[in-house]
Amino acid sequence: MSDDDAVDESKMDSGPNSDPDAGSGSDAASDERDTGTDRHDETSKRDEFSRVVATVRDRIDPDEAERERLQEVANRLATRAADAATDRCPDADVIRVGSTARDTWISGDRDIDIFVRFPPELDRETLEEYGLDVGHATLPEGHEEYAEHPYVTGTVDEFDIDVVPCFRLESATEIRSAVDRTPFHTQYLERRLDDALAADVRVAKQFLKGIGAYGSDLRTRGFSGYLTELLVWEYGGFRPLLAAAADWQPPVELDPEDHGRETFADPLVVIDPTDPERNVAAVCSPENVARLQHYAREFIDAPALAFFETDDPDPLTETELCEHLTARQTTPIAVRFDAPNLVADQLYPQLRKSRDGITQGLDDRGFDVFRTTTFADETAVVFGELEVAERPAVERHDGPPVHVRAHAEGFYETYADDPTAYGPFIDGDRYVTEREREFTSARAFLESERLFDVGLGAHVETELESGYEVLVGDEVTVLLGEFGRELRAYFEPEP
Repeated sequence: MSDDDAVDESKMDSGPNSDPDAGSGSDAASDERDTGTDRHDETSKRDEFSRVVATVRDRIDPDEAERERLQEVANRLATRAADAATDRCPDADVIRVGSTARDTWISGDRDIDIFVRFPPELDRETLEEYGLDVGHATLPEGHEEYAEHPYVTGTVDEFDIDVVPCFRLESATEIRSAVDRTPFHTQYLERRLDDALAADVRVAKQFLKGIGAYGSDLRTRGFSGYLTELLVWEYGGFRPLLAAAADWQPPVELDPEDHGRETFADPLVVIDPTDPERNVAAVCSPENVARLQHYAREFIDAPALAFFETDDPDPLTETELCEHLTARQTTPIAVRFDAPNLVADQLYPQLRKSRDGITQGLDDRGFDVFRTTTFADETAVVFGELEVAERPAVERHDGPPVHVRAHAEGFYETYADDPTAYGPFIDGDRYVTEREREFTSARAFLESERLFDVGLGAHVETELESGYEVLVGDEVTVLLGEFGRELRAYFEPEP
């Protein structure tokens, strides 16, 4: 404080009403009012939080009739599967897994997962053979699909049924394939999730769906059902989970059984209680971890039903797209090709790899990439915007300092006799040349064979070899018919 400030404060305290107790009392009263207001606001938010959650539960909790209907179908099919399994292997048994087995399913969910467990002495080929036999006996109108090994899936009374074979093991650390681990997850959580926590799991799942962060598929890269259940159990409910997530400082590491043996570089690490070497949250992208944090803070501050509602935006119109392009003054660019015939979990990693490779190729050639994305339906697209779409005919190429003799002489000799180069000349202490640029436009690069020098997904590369088109500027409006919603999400992004 300056001397003048000290004098001014002294004058203020020396008047007829300068009783220090009077001043303190006034401040204390003000503080008390502020504290009371804060307490009222917090109480009001907590009440609204509870009201919103209660409304959500009314919407998503299965009623008794729905539970009975699911249970009847599940019991009937599990009995059918058990009979077929023991006919082929007397030591086989059947277990129900997944959210409908753990009572963490949301009303309207129609998934019943039946796992047929065979003794570990069985070889894998026989397990697959028996598993398909049991699957077809359980679901006569089902069809075969393939994860790590084949299984049978079908629909019965509007319920989606999977009949999956696995080995019956003593520990999840002995697994031979990922599906062997699933029964351990069910057994672990059945002993820990009471009715209140199961209800909070349903609310948490709906919240994650509403903010677009639910699903462990490789398109979404969000929170799986099992991970959501573990987080709700670890923190003790939906509200404490949000409170914790709002303050997360990644990397966040949770180890419910305190038995982890590995280290992970993921932003969220939840050591599988049944397998000390596995991170349940490994698939979660940094964006989805951050998305949960953002919306946890938003919801705690202003609870609302909208957080639990999925949004299906209208497709972007051509007028809106042109307005965005005019306002942004970037150059939109797209590479469009036939989508590879792959399931989403195989397709999207390849699309992302191809997007990263194309982005790097553009950046390396001076076409500064502003932002990129990728989407797929009948066709697939790597889409983005460039800050620079055209470059000069020459580019600067810095050589080594002149005093680094061997390298400097080599650089000089390389370009001294190049009739297309300017220089070499000395700039500061190093040789420099200005040489002919290979591509002066982003389109020229993308339409050239050099596109195949970048990192591409194997199946994407095959499709590109069969043919593709490059769209630049207003040409990207042709994407609106197939990808209008995706383009709205791109140009009108939310957390």
